[in-house]
Amino acid sequence: MPLSTLQADVLINNRSDYRISRQYLGTVKAVVLDWAGTVIDCGVFSPAGAFMTIFEEEGVPVTNDEARGPMGMHKRAHIVKMLDMDSVRARWIKAKGRPPTEADIDRLYSKFVPKNIEALEQHSKLIEGTVECIKELRKMGIKIGSCTGYPSDIVNRLKPLAEKQGYVPDVYVTADEVPAARPMPYMVWLNAIRMVVSPVESVVKVDDTVDGIREGTSAGCWTVGVAKTGNYVAASQKELDSMPSDELERKLQNAYERLHDAGSHYVIDTIKDLPDVIRDINRRMAMGDRP
Repeated sequence: MPLSTLQADVLINNRSDYRISRQYLGTVKAVVLDWAGTVIDCGVFSPAGAFMTIFEEEGVPVTNDEARGPMGMHKRAHIVKMLDMDSVRARWIKAKGRPPTEADIDRLYSKFVPKNIEALEQHSKLIEGTVECIKELRKMGIKIGSCTGYPSDIVNRLKPLAEKQGYVPDVYVTADEVPAARPMPYMVWLNAIRMVVSPVESVVKVDDTVDGIREGTSAGCWTVGVAKTGNYVAASQKELDSMPSDELERKLQNAYERLHDAGSHYVIDTIKDLPDVIRDINRRMAMGDRP
């Protein structure tokens, strides 16, 4: 039967106003975990201390806050960011009589890697609850990826230290394996490729730094910030246990705000809280939510 003019208009309007789209309604398939501050080295002392040491050796001392400011980035880029800080740059020029050069950056980075490797011996303890969390996630059928601002030389030394304590992710991706590290998304995507996981909405990125969270949002996945054991509280487990409650609350509030402002879908105290977040993400995705 031929369509009336009215029926034809309705069909045309429907075609122009609506689109059929595929939407993932499944569950989380993989998490991509940062290293320092997320699963190991509570307070992120290994890289922070190494940065302070290499600048001290140059006659340009830096503060703890200056050393930690760009944390999460590829470590060479981290050095560049530190040298771009007005305070650090002014001290450098005063000490050296000139601005920093590419040769200076290369020298600092070449010194950083062995200093950080040396620091791993003292700062490679797994964060409390990491092994239990991973066991629970694996029971849920979730694959475990990892990425970091560390280059492969450091991660290759870190792997056996973590393995001895029971932490063995399915995939390792380092900052020097991709065209650009955080906050670009490539390390997350390389994790997904190596774990054979899709779509990216089924991946959760977990990190304690602003650039680590931006890495996850750029990749198109869910993001979870880790506040208490990370870079912005900057305290060991022993220090956390003994810190006055008002001081801890103030530092936690700052960490939560920074991670929320970076775009975190969730912020948690420690990795112990991750399984409950995964269950909530599964609930939301079943209802059609997307990151």
